[in-house]
Amino acid sequence: MTTTFPTTATETLRPLHDGWSVRSTGGPVPAEIAAAVIPATVPGLVHTDLLAAGLIPDPYLDRNEQKVTWIGESDWEYRTAFSWSPDGHDRHDLVFEGLDTVATVTLNGTELARTVNQHRTYRLPADGALVDGDNDLVVRFASPVAYADQASLDIGYRPHTYFHPFNAIRKAACNFGWDWGLDAASSGIVKPVTLHSWSGARVESVRPVVTTGGGAGRVTAHVALERAAGSDAALTLEATIMSADGTGVATAAVAVGAGATEAVVELDVADVELWWPRGYGDPVLYDLAVELTADERPAASWSTRIGFRTVVVELEPDADGTSFRVVVNGEPVWTRGANWIPDDAFVTRVTRERVAARLDQAEFANMNLLRVWGGGYYESDDFYELCDERGIMTWQDFLFACASYAEEEPLRSEVEAEVRDNVTRLMSHPSLVLWNGNNENIWGFEEWGWEKRLQGRTWGLGYYLDLLPRLVAELDPERSYTPGSPWSGDPERPANEIEHGSVHLWELWNRVDYPHYRDTVPRFVAEFGWQGPATWSTIRQSISDSPLTPESPGMIWHQKATDGNDKLTDGLVAHLPLPDDTEDWHWAMSLNQANAVAFAIEHWRSWSPTTMGSVVWQLNDCWPVTSWAAVDGYGRAKPLLYALKHVYADRLVTIQPRGADLVAAVSNDSSEPWEARVVLQRMSYDGSLLASATVDLALDARTTGSVPIPAEVAAFGDPTRELIVATVGVERGLWFPVEQRDSALTAADLTTAVTAVDGGYDVVVTSASLARDVTLLVDKIDPAAVVDDMMITLLPGESVTFRVTSAASLTAEQLTSPSVLRTSNQLVVDWA
Repeated sequence: MTTTFPTTATETLRPLHDGWSVRSTGGPVPAEIAAAVIPATVPGLVHTDLLAAGLIPDPYLDRNEQKVTWIGESDWEYRTAFSWSPDGHDRHDLVFEGLDTVATVTLNGTELARTVNQHRTYRLPADGALVDGDNDLVVRFASPVAYADQASLDIGYRPHTYFHPFNAIRKAACNFGWDWGLDAASSGIVKPVTLHSWSGARVESVRPVVTTGGGAGRVTAHVALERAAGSDAALTLEATIMSADGTGVATAAVAVGAGATEAVVELDVADVELWWPRGYGDPVLYDLAVELTADERPAASWSTRIGFRTVVVELEPDADGTSFRVVVNGEPVWTRGANWIPDDAFVTRVTRERVAARLDQAEFANMNLLRVWGGGYYESDDFYELCDERGIMTWQDFLFACASYAEEEPLRSEVEAEVRDNVTRLMSHPSLVLWNGNNENIWGFEEWGWEKRLQGRTWGLGYYLDLLPRLVAELDPERSYTPGSPWSGDPERPANEIEHGSVHLWELWNRVDYPHYRDTVPRFVAEFGWQGPATWSTIRQSISDSPLTPESPGMIWHQKATDGNDKLTDGLVAHLPLPDDTEDWHWAMSLNQANAVAFAIEHWRSWSPTTMGSVVWQLNDCWPVTSWAAVDGYGRAKPLLYALKHVYADRLVTIQPRGADLVAAVSNDSSEPWEARVVLQRMSYDGSLLASATVDLALDARTTGSVPIPAEVAAFGDPTRELIVATVGVERGLWFPVEQRDSALTAADLTTAVTAVDGGYDVVVTSASLARDVTLLVDKIDPAAVVDDMMITLLPGESVTFRVTSAASLTAEQLTSPSVLRTSNQLVVDWA
């Protein structure tokens, strides 16, 4: 048999991102837009193209969201042309990495595909439609709102949250609106488009299963190939592992028999450096490359980065219920995490640089895990690569959230296809520690009244207990899987059980005040949170109400939670008085958000190792809104982020109740033992020492201990004017026996000194009296300014230096004005 090789062997990838236009083709489109052919950016969305053309108002501003909902109710057409000539390759495929969502793709009038899943990659054979010369490529998008409505009728109603039946379409659920997100259902070519030209055979996918033990590592690379018609030649696959400095540490090759389309390459590394999460060691990465050759000529290649580590999420019965803990390389990790939502309502605006900025903020807050929530996306390669590099563990939900889902066709096949696509894409990342079946759907079935509404219809349990774990076991066998969040560890047990597995704690925000976090000791908290407004500069940038009040039209529009403002008020007034001034209201609500979340995490850390983690809802926002986020929709840190920095620190000292007594709870989540003296003092607000005791403490690394506070130290004379201070080295915790609103706080007696330094200013604040929660809200005078800390309580005679990073020319008067230099004293004294 004689094998004939094509003129060109090496594959080529040609991006097709230029020359696109978009126009409406149906729906309630304004006349001036219906007649327009608009330049389009690819990757991009209709919303962002219309914004760039100045044809719609910014949906983020005021109440403009309601002015552009027609976009999701309309049909659109994207079109471009590209030149092509025969190049000697056997095959030519158009590869769409992401189409959002209901699309028909035609090339020169020939239909190549109809798609209904945003979360898949589509490879479309184009040889039958390509022509020598100019080629017309058209992608028509049908209204996602209309499609979801019709699909809900076709497959039968399934209960869901919010307005649209997002559970009837495989599209990011939050794109249809959420209790923190705007209703901006989009259409567009949201990921790269490529003309892939290849010959003979190509690498379809590589699944590197990485294992390690005894200092050695093994990579078992499962390689899938595709062959062009009539190409049955024998091939060679060679895989190489290199260290970060480019040194080759392992190479292996296998012959691929004639006609075969699968192969496995095994590589052994005698001595590997392990990948560790933040705070446990370096996140060491290696490069893995796979080369395909035919008759000793290069045909295709594939590469990624990997890390050697073991990770298991343990759910094990014990005396306290069922554990939930992340164990990396044999070491249990106390999870200091946050939930991650899409970082922009228009996903194509989320750049690698923007992801890096959010991860900078996560690291600033001492986080070691981000949970990618199931109402958004399988996160980008950029997100995962950056988490790999930084040692930030990731938890990826499969994309089912707050709804019931049909298990029949046509959804079932779409679900399996998207899972295969994305598990294969993401499994090489060492940061990924857990696949999770859904967000709140099992809990919702049990407690939200879905069962009677379903009338016996399927609702997704078969996905979570059967299909998804089977696919994970097949494709990514070294990764842990949980059926849902929350998850108790047993299908026969209610999903959201405090003593078992992971829990979501929302009763406190919704109905009960935050001190009740102390009523229980959960094993792992995967969701909890408290709302607060966006930063002041973000509010002023996005809302033009005059006057601006907590309930003015724009402010209410940017509050998506049901009864959100009432819950903010109800959650504040037991702790701080409700101000009438809007700026004071903003400070009070921001502070209360930070206090509520810090209160919960301090409690849970004091109960380690019974409790092994908290994942706060949420790190980020997708637009400027009052929400549970620590970073607002314009990327500015709220006081909550600084509170997380404090309570997620390696070493933490708090004072906690244990029955009728108090203890100093000391957490040492560092890699070194902590030997220090615990100094316990009861003091008056004027700084007088009323009682004291000292205790020697020795804590091993990664442990938590407690020191009883002697009765004489805890015997308050006047609770409204006294506090307990527990000091361990440079760390300390404070205990105030009454709420701030009931205390005898006086106006903070502050003196300040401002010095210009490289990149900004040092602001020294000294207090002659007790000053609680000293904070600089520097974004009020420079929206780009950032301060290095917030919410520092000063005892009489103490000072703190704040570093303000700003390129603006700021005066001492601006930096220390009463609206910028804030304390909780202001709120209490002004009210009193």
